[in-house]
Amino acid sequence: MLPAGVFALLLPLGLAATGGCSAPVVVAPETAPTTAVLQPNPTLIPTTDHQLLWQVLVDTVDDYFRIRREEPVRQFGNVLTEGRLETYPEVSATVLEPWRWDTVTAYDRWEATLQTMRRFAQVRVVPASGGFQVEVAVYKELEDARRPEFSSASDAVFPHTNSMQRLSELLPDQPIHQGWIPKGRDTALEQQILARLRSRLGG
Repeated sequence: MLPAGVFALLLPLGLAATGGCSAPVVVAPETAPTTAVLQPNPTLIPTTDHQLLWQVLVDTVDDYFRIRREEPVRQFGNVLTEGRLETYPEVSATVLEPWRWDTVTAYDRWEATLQTMRRFAQVRVVPASGGFQVEVAVYKELEDARRPEFSSASDAVFPHTNSMQRLSELLPDQPIHQGWIPKGRDTALEQQILARLRSRLGG
């Protein structure tokens, strides 16, 4: 993990190389998904076929992450249950991996290049009138390294800092993993996944 000062100096250089913060997604043009239309999250997917919805959902999320756990929507009589999907954390794509889609903006891609970032997703599928409400939550985490990778400082040297990270400042619904610092939600990737779901299932 780079010191904050070094990262602040290097990131503008990386963004300048790609044309600034508004640069296009660094993936192959013929395969790049679009996120031009803002999707509500959760968003309504207008289909009554819960099996088709789940198959498309798994196939879409699998393009970004490895699936860890599935609880598909099930029907018991006239009652439909809520579905849940969770993925394994994946180290985020860098500028050297244009074939991966899990970093959407140029800023995110350069951030993952200069520091070790990872992402994982949690998806809820709730039966609703006229279809299903699909909520996609993608979380970002920064590696909490004990010291910079190539630092010559001893482990016995303890840095002095007046700053303190309070757990109360973290998102209440975000899991806390040892060795990783939560960095909030990746709304750009959430929008991309929702847009692809709606384009494949209509609406």
